[in-house]
Amino acid sequence: MKLAVFDCDGTLVDGQAAVCRAMASAFADTGHPPPPPAQVRRIVGLSLPQAVRRLDPALDEAALAATVAAYKEAFFAARQDGSLREPLFDGIADLLRHLHGHGWTLGVATGKSDRGLAATLATHSLGALFATLHTADRHPSKPDPAMLLAAMADAAAAPEQTVMIGDTVYDIEMAVAAGTRALGVAWGYHEEDELLAAGAEAVARDAAHLQELLDG
Repeated sequence: MKLAVFDCDGTLVDGQAAVCRAMASAFADTGHPPPPPAQVRRIVGLSLPQAVRRLDPALDEAALAATVAAYKEAFFAARQDGSLREPLFDGIADLLRHLHGHGWTLGVATGKSDRGLAATLATHSLGALFATLHTADRHPSKPDPAMLLAAMADAAAAPEQTVMIGDTVYDIEMAVAAGTRALGVAWGYHEEDELLAAGAEAVARDAAHLQELLDG
């Protein structure tokens, strides 16, 4: 058994533009100043309520709930009207197919919703490659290890057989809390030195380098 669990936004797909647009729309629609895109990119990976709270700690519970709802509406509208773009990072599709064909069980642990993750995987025809999918709809936000522990339970994989792959410190801290290996990727939203400081054993430069780290 070898289980590789991937983050989604910032690791499999580049969702930052979509997240920034939806977040700006949500804050504006609820009468609050939209946060700078650079600040929004820092919270990609957290569950939505935690992300909104971190962007504006002054929001009361009603305003927080309204902003979360407005974000969901904006993101869903973009998906429905065809304006949503979440491109795969270079080499990711080939990497996933290689791992799937070479004895790896694949999973996802993401701050996305169930609906959002399903749509993303369907868009790129990748859903059949994954044996276990866990989202913020059913688990506490990263870096709580619940999603990763559930993925291991699904796959009957021990921590020493499991690697978490992600672009943020939230992913790496989740892996550390679950007792698994942690690999960072350099093409996402947090810096390489942050990932290493959080506990990543290495940071992949690109998909080919990540394959080397996993095959090794």
